[in-house]
Amino acid sequence: MAQSNSVTAPLISPALPDPAPSFFRVIGALIFVLGLFLGAIWLFKNWQRVGGPRGRTPKLSVIETRSLGGRHAISVVGYERERFLIASSPSGVNLLSHLPAAAESETETVPKNPAPPSFAQALTQVLKGGKQ
Repeated sequence: MAQSNSVTAPLISPALPDPAPSFFRVIGALIFVLGLFLGAIWLFKNWQRVGGPRGRTPKLSVIETRSLGGRHAISVVGYERERFLIASSPSGVNLLSHLPAAAESETETVPKNPAPPSFAQALTQVLKGGKQ
């Protein structure tokens, strides 16, 4: 009978890689994915601003509104060149009258979004006890 002298080498585990580069790679990937996610949310919310105005200009606009106190107001509404005087209250909206058609130059000079009053003007209105 033959005897085998097999020498078994001790099991040596291979050296483990340094965990620091792997950790930074995972953190970098997480930051990248979160950045993509937040960028997509911002783009979704601001699509109209980013895409710019497309198509035609709006035909319907509120030209002027005045408060009558409480929850009552009177407004001039324009659609193309037609103008209407309407009243709004908690019970609904009523047409008061048709106004003369606006001239072409008037419709161009009407600002779409009037500038809000400055802080000083708003404070003066509040201190006087009334709202314009």
